[in-house]
Amino acid sequence: MNSIFLQALHCRNPSGPPVWLMRQAGRHLASYRALRHRYSFLQMCHEPDLITQVTLLPVEAYGMDAAILFSDILVVAEAMGVGLRFEDQVGPIIERPLTTRKDIESLPAPDPSKLKYVAQGIRLLRQQLQVPLIGFCGAPFTVASYMIEGKSSRDLKKTKRWMLTDPEGFHLLLKKIADWSSAYLQLQIDAGVQAIQIFDSWANALSHSAFREFSLAYLHHLLNSVLPTQIPVILFCRGSSVFAPQLAQLKPAGIGLDWNCCMADMRRSIDPLIALQGNLDPDVLYAPLSRIEKEVERLLDEMKGDSGFIFNLGHGVAPDVSEEAVRTLVQCVKKRRR
Repeated sequence: MNSIFLQALHCRNPSGPPVWLMRQAGRHLASYRALRHRYSFLQMCHEPDLITQVTLLPVEAYGMDAAILFSDILVVAEAMGVGLRFEDQVGPIIERPLTTRKDIESLPAPDPSKLKYVAQGIRLLRQQLQVPLIGFCGAPFTVASYMIEGKSSRDLKKTKRWMLTDPEGFHLLLKKIADWSSAYLQLQIDAGVQAIQIFDSWANALSHSAFREFSLAYLHHLLNSVLPTQIPVILFCRGSSVFAPQLAQLKPAGIGLDWNCCMADMRRSIDPLIALQGNLDPDVLYAPLSRIEKEVERLLDEMKGDSGFIFNLGHGVAPDVSEEAVRTLVQCVKKRRR
């Protein structure tokens, strides 16, 4: 097995950095779009054979150094009984958003058997993959925001209003999601994932103090739940260039950084035993190929010799990026390892 990703995640990588990309199995791939013409997004998340097929697409197309499980952070919310569907041009829709404390109190206790299709997909993948498999979940704050807002929201007004007017109820919701997420991560680990990434996609909406209370505390809960397994965990949030010092206090195996910081500067302030992942601006992939190569080389030079550096974007691959652009990025990173 190609283990360069796990070596870097343990800050013991003797060669150049591994590369994988957030949202690497997505609409930018023609092979993915062909499958989406035949199946709904939720079908692809629910059926083990399709989970396997989609997860493998970018590994086979680009030679990525890690695969990330194809799924969605909201399958946990779906398992909690709030209803979930996806609409083109809109995204995820929670069919029964939470509006009262009673809604929260009536949410069921964790039952990971409702997510067994994910475990089945992981077992199939481990039979075929020659690179490590990354499992993941959404952070409690981000999952809670969808369960309250009902769909993607840029300002999170309903969520923040609830958080500020009824913090006790909001903490109850976060605790319930954290308990479900802990059980879900354990299911993934038992099935065979070799690393975990936790996504707090909407953490950048929070003030510094609110981040510590309503995000960081629950990331700590999840890290502690995984700790006995010794599976390495990467923490990623929007706003990580601001919140990285707080994330580092939790001592995860790695921190994913957005593109609003200098990686070399961040390395000087973060424990050298914590891997750093990132942080190319995803929009660079719209540039001419020569510019993509230049930007990749710049970041590689910046982190040269760092045994805990994992090359990635500062966020996910956009749907309208070309496959040639992604391939150029990957090949440029790998060329430096020769």
